[in-house]
Amino acid sequence: MSMLTELLTRHAAGLPGAVALVARGDQVEVAAVGSADAGGTVPMARDSLFRIASLTKPLVAAAVMLLVDGGELALDDPIARWLPELASPVVVRTPSGPVDDVVPAARPITVEDLLSFRCGYGLAADMGLPAVDLLLQVLGHPAEASRALPPDEWLAALGQVPLLRQPGEAWLYDTPSDLQGVLIARVSGRSLPEFLAERLFGPLGMADTGFSVPTPALGRFTSAYRQGASGLVLADPPEGRWSAEPVFPSGGGGLVSTADDLLAFARCLLAGGAVAGRRLLAPESVRLLTSDHLTAAQRAAASLFLQGQGWGYGGSVDVAPTRPWHTPGRYGWIGGAGTAAHLIPATGTVTVLLTQLQMTNPQPTPLMQEFWTYAAK
Repeated sequence: MSMLTELLTRHAAGLPGAVALVARGDQVEVAAVGSADAGGTVPMARDSLFRIASLTKPLVAAAVMLLVDGGELALDDPIARWLPELASPVVVRTPSGPVDDVVPAARPITVEDLLSFRCGYGLAADMGLPAVDLLLQVLGHPAEASRALPPDEWLAALGQVPLLRQPGEAWLYDTPSDLQGVLIARVSGRSLPEFLAERLFGPLGMADTGFSVPTPALGRFTSAYRQGASGLVLADPPEGRWSAEPVFPSGGGGLVSTADDLLAFARCLLAGGAVAGRRLLAPESVRLLTSDHLTAAQRAAASLFLQGQGWGYGGSVDVAPTRPWHTPGRYGWIGGAGTAAHLIPATGTVTVLLTQLQMTNPQPTPLMQEFWTYAAK
């Protein structure tokens, strides 16, 4: 039994199944334990499909940078050019104040504001703030992984919600990635699933990544679980939500993928944006994706989510090693479905951990922490 398999096995008691991958250059170590269903008979495998939740965010941010590289938009462009529903945003006068006490935004929201999560919309450490509560009422909670409104209607609804903070002022979670998805569709004239499949997943060979699972692949698709009062509760079966294309393809958390597909994306970033000798992303775009863009005060205010680390585009960036697994420059993110994927430019290491058990809060799970510590050795 490999050390990685032993690591997963130690956590198997409360875990239906998991796949872990650690790549150090060309050397790839993979472990898979458990079954696709709690108590089931289908063994977990390297090509098992998982709901990757917020690991969608780095992929969608990279897709925005494809448009930047192609000259179809610029980082300092106001998003109102393509998202006129947000042309005249207003901001609550104080974050704790009522949603009808607002002032005009000091400046337009830009593309870079969306990528750096500083557009003024999003989740804060205090989810009870009136503007955050209204945001969740109008759009639904991201943990539910469902958006009932088509993108145009979703954006129109968002346009009725005031910003919590002025553009550029604070890091706020999740909503900016969904806005990136709508922006990609408006700029490209393609749906988000079509654009990602053609411009990102296809060139990278990410054949198993998408917003739904084709019928022939359902046998590899794992069930999703949450922790109930008396044990595991089935949250979504293989033939559930992801068996058909969603009404709202969420740029914040809607994708399904595999460990090897996520490895392919990470290797492209480690290669400066190249894949199989062909340039996919410009090196400068990769640098921007994987570099911290926050001030020290913004990092501190976002510590519930970022644990004191920084934020690139679509993922966190280690800037202050405060835990054994922190490595300066490490880029990646975690997903509420119990998933995590990171790359370490200094060592060329890629780590992917995919589980079926939904997280209960933004803190990394004990399994994630032990896995990262193992991979950092």
